[in-house]
Amino acid sequence: MKVELAKSAGFCFGVNRAMELVEKQIALGKSEPIYTYGPLIHNEEVVASLEKKGVHVCESNAEDKCPIVNENGGRGTMILRSHGVSANTEKHLKNLGFDIVDATCPFVKRIHKTVNEESKAGKHIIIVGNAKHPEVEGIIGWCNEPPFVIENIDEADRIPYAKDEKVCIVSQTTFNSKKFKEIVDYITKKGYDINVVNTICNATEERQQAAGELAEAADCMIVIGGTHSSNSRKLYEICAQRCENTHFIQTLDDLHLELPKSVRLVGITAGASTPNNIIEEVQNYVRNEF
Repeated sequence: MKVELAKSAGFCFGVNRAMELVEKQIALGKSEPIYTYGPLIHNEEVVASLEKKGVHVCESNAEDKCPIVNENGGRGTMILRSHGVSANTEKHLKNLGFDIVDATCPFVKRIHKTVNEESKAGKHIIIVGNAKHPEVEGIIGWCNEPPFVIENIDEADRIPYAKDEKVCIVSQTTFNSKKFKEIVDYITKKGYDINVVNTICNATEERQQAAGELAEAADCMIVIGGTHSSNSRKLYEICAQRCENTHFIQTLDDLHLELPKSVRLVGITAGASTPNNIIEEVQNYVRNEF
């Protein structure tokens, strides 16, 4: 039996950058507290590891409860996670006295810039993605008027703009690229005057394509990712469509695998917030146990 890891899997550029920025703050050895605004990434193992190193999660709407720690009204360091935050949230955190370290993924920052400029130019903004995802919530906060958020073709039928009004379409960086194209094609056929900015990041597209190709050939697929990770769930959806025997796990403890002798190829992929040590642990287990 062969065990194969997808060509693109695990930490992406944005997550790597966020982790490096946090480690730099830890290395400074400040006496003042370090917070992340919400979990740094959608991986409970990583968040728990950072907590042991003194990096605390500050949930949104709880930032004013963080104590003032010096005579200048400072509250310590607040790290903005890779998903990004709204312009108002960033301003609010500064006003509360936090030293801000911006770990927003550069691909997400590009979307902030796009929707800000396009909405200032008078265009309506359509965001393709999950309205409750923190990345999308942050993008919404950079628009100059309330945008319209859609996640599927059915919701595209409820677009509130007249067809002679200019519209700019962007996407959550981790959205399924195939679904994004289908939604854009559908809106185009309805006759809207649209400008499409494909903001799905290259790492996401490469990871989805690599996972899909491996799942086509595999007898069994294992997708490793955080339970709240959007990009990991998308990988699971893609793999499950191509390989009936697909498992979604967060760590090796979640893997309860029974493989018949007929299985010749087990494929493994991992979301953008899955660290290498967990991927290696799963790989070694499958290789040694079966």
